[in-house]
Amino acid sequence: MLKKVRKAVFPVGGLGTRFLPATKAMPKEMLPVVDKPLIQYAVEEARDAGIEEFIFVTGRGKTIIEDHFDRSYELESVLSERGKHDVLKEVVRGIPNAGTIAYIRQQEPLGLGHAVWCAKRLVGDEPFAVILADDLILSKTPCLAQMTQAREKIGGGNMLAVMEVPHEHTSRYGILSPGAENDALVEVLGLVEKPDPKEAPSDLAVIGRYILEPNIFPILENQARGAGNEIQLTDALSSLLGGDPFHGMKFDGTRFDCGDKIGFMEANIAFALNREDMGHDVQNIIDNFATKP
Repeated sequence: MLKKVRKAVFPVGGLGTRFLPATKAMPKEMLPVVDKPLIQYAVEEARDAGIEEFIFVTGRGKTIIEDHFDRSYELESVLSERGKHDVLKEVVRGIPNAGTIAYIRQQEPLGLGHAVWCAKRLVGDEPFAVILADDLILSKTPCLAQMTQAREKIGGGNMLAVMEVPHEHTSRYGILSPGAENDALVEVLGLVEKPDPKEAPSDLAVIGRYILEPNIFPILENQARGAGNEIQLTDALSSLLGGDPFHGMKFDGTRFDCGDKIGFMEANIAFALNREDMGHDVQNIIDNFATKP
């Protein structure tokens, strides 16, 4: 019987140096896109995909994330007294149910693979999702929900969200060596971490959504350091090839790299334009700037 993906891991231990000085005292995952922090978009995407348990792999200075997903009775009381019931509803809605959140520290900055390994005991012996809050995706159906639905149809296995990138940008991503394609699914024959464009096997890049089987953990535990002198998740995933089914999924939606300043600004504009309560006004602002000399 196919095990349901019930748990999601959120690696949030990074320093966010590309957004200094804004991230000197605030985690990059708390940077707001319109009016919600990046990490809340990630948690809501996971919840909409049926995730029941939320595991945060944190680091020093990240307690503000814990506070964000906790109840603030003083705030809720004030909002209620002032009749701001819509805002109150939104604040409470963003908090997962009691007992469904866990936090664990990544005590050394040893890379994404190490961050995922830190969640081993909390994940246990079942498939799980990994969501990188930096990768924000605007879509009708949440990206992770698209992945879980596709995984159920093929009977399980490992799955990565993938997208076409400009060939000259392959050195920024994990890149697939693709096999057979079936609609949105691409068989994964190989994975290369940040290859030189001259050596890249394709233009299909892995972005921050994964569904993984638990047999990744013993591999990560013994994984040698790779690019950047870090334990790379991509390198460990390569060791799984030839075992369980392994696919990339070309998701339906637009991905924004919110670890990059331009990508972050683009996400704010796109998500604001997508809002019924402000899309028209934002479009007017854009049009006004476009017509200025």
